[in-house]
Amino acid sequence: MFDPPSAEAILAARKSLAAADPALAAVEAVTPVFGWRVGLGGFPGLLKMIVQQQVSLASAAAIWARVEAGLPKMTPEIVAAHDEAYLRTLGLSQPKARYARAIAEAHLSGACDFDALRALPDEEAIAALTAIKGVGRWTAEVFLMFTQGRLDLFPGGDVALQEAMRWVDRVEVRPTEKQAYARAELWRPYRGVAAHLLWACYGAVKRREIAPF
Repeated sequence: MFDPPSAEAILAARKSLAAADPALAAVEAVTPVFGWRVGLGGFPGLLKMIVQQQVSLASAAAIWARVEAGLPKMTPEIVAAHDEAYLRTLGLSQPKARYARAIAEAHLSGACDFDALRALPDEEAIAALTAIKGVGRWTAEVFLMFTQGRLDLFPGGDVALQEAMRWVDRVEVRPTEKQAYARAELWRPYRGVAAHLLWACYGAVKRREIAPF
C-alpha cells in the first residue's frame, strides 16, 4: 500500500497547473475538490484491471467476484497453475484468461517483477508492464497512477480525459491520443494531477454539479 498525495499537495499542484495554463485555469476554478484515486496494487490489481476492461460496471463487479471466489489466494503461482479452461469457468473470456496467465508468468519469470516496479522510473515501469501480452499503455499508466501515486503520468488514450481536454481548449473535436499527450506536456511535472482534475471535471459535468463547457 502507498500513501496517496495529500489534499494539500493536490491543491498546491492544482494552483501550479492553473498558473501554468490559463485555459486549464478556467476548468480548475469550477471543479470541486477531489482525492487521488487508489486502486488495488500488485499482481491482483493488474489482474483486476484486465478482468474488468471493456465490460459494464455491473458485469465487471460480477466477474471479479467470481474470480475472487475461484482464486481465494490470488498469487502469480496460483494463477499460473490453472489452465485457461479453468479461468474461463470464472467468467473470463478466452483472451482474458490468456492474459491472466501471461501476467502471472511475467512475474514468475522476472520479466515484470511487481515488487520491483515502484523503484523504476515512469517510462521503464510502463515498458515493463506493456511488454506483457494484453497490457496496453493506458492500462499501465492508470495502474501505476492508482497504485503508486505517480504524479506525472497522463493516460492520453483515455476518452473522458480527451473530452475534458476539448472543453479546456473550447474546440469542436476532442484530441487524438497523440495530441492529448502533446497538449499535456505543459502540465509537467503534475500531469497526473491534471488527469485527476479533468476526470473530476468530467464527472461533475455529467452529474450536473457544474455547468457544461
